[in-house]
Amino acid sequence: MLVEIDKHGMISHARVRHARSPQIERGKRTAAITGIVVHQTDAETLESSLNSYRNPKANGAHFLIDKDGTIYQTAAIYQRTNHVGPLKARCLITGKCTPRDFPAKAGATAIHRIEMRKAPHERYPGNMEAIGIEMVGRARLPPGFKDPDVRANRPLEKLRAEFGIFPTPSAAQNQSLAWLVSVLGSSMQIAPGEVFPHSDVSWKNPTEAQGANWNLKVPTP
Repeated sequence: MLVEIDKHGMISHARVRHARSPQIERGKRTAAITGIVVHQTDAETLESSLNSYRNPKANGAHFLIDKDGTIYQTAAIYQRTNHVGPLKARCLITGKCTPRDFPAKAGATAIHRIEMRKAPHERYPGNMEAIGIEMVGRARLPPGFKDPDVRANRPLEKLRAEFGIFPTPSAAQNQSLAWLVSVLGSSMQIAPGEVFPHSDVSWKNPTEAQGANWNLKVPTP
């Protein structure tokens, strides 16, 4: 299933509304698109995310899916946006390396640098190679949660970022996600196995986009 993509990288289809925010674009890609990374916004509403995208040097993804399933394109596909973060070591998942292949006590930055020296097909897609899809959804702390470090006196937002649980995307969001991944995959020749939740590829809240389902059957338009 193909869609029309103009020379700037904007999709022309009735299911996609244009809400391009140049502030989140970081220049033309200098590498081929190889994957898709799926996110959740950690914001309550669509409007709060769209407003944040208008801030100077804001970060964001190429698409934003509201709770009712409406798809917004917020950046041109051929533009890089900052939405991935430091990469995890894909070779540890595929069994092609072991922790001993990395420097002792290597942190996220060191591992990212090692991964970025690899060819795109040998690692997770980074900002230059990945299309980003955000779904509106805010993480919340479990009922009755208490900070395990009672002496830290950490603010609520920091606790929520670390221990919050993202909601399962709505059925409408997952249906739209499945359609969008399908048409992007066909139109941009992205392999089905190169679509990932954000927390799989980078050090993010482990529940982010774990309820995302892009493998639903997509009806022919």
